[in-house]
Amino acid sequence: MLPQVLATPVMIMVMENAALNAMRPFLDAGESAVGTEIDVQHLAATPVGHIVRAEAEVIRTAGRRIVFKVSASDETEEIGNGTHQRTVITLQSFNERLAKKRER
Repeated sequence: MLPQVLATPVMIMVMENAALNAMRPFLDAGESAVGTEIDVQHLAATPVGHIVRAEAEVIRTAGRRIVFKVSASDETEEIGNGTHQRTVITLQSFNERLAKKRER
């Protein structure tokens, strides 16, 4: 039986969303960004029902790749930190590549 705590993949999702939200105002129409790398530590357990908040700060850019320092905290303490990379994509070409994969 698993303990009643925030799962690591959920913490990662919150961190990824913080990074996407941080870059959203800088994306052009028809662009988005996909996660391409994550390196985080889950430092402390968070009981179910507690509020979790994540922050993302750009630490490096290389063309379409943006690297963030990410952290997450609950109502008491920092629960995770690390780095996360996202790559800017053009939605139309990305969706076209996905459609070709589906046809295989």
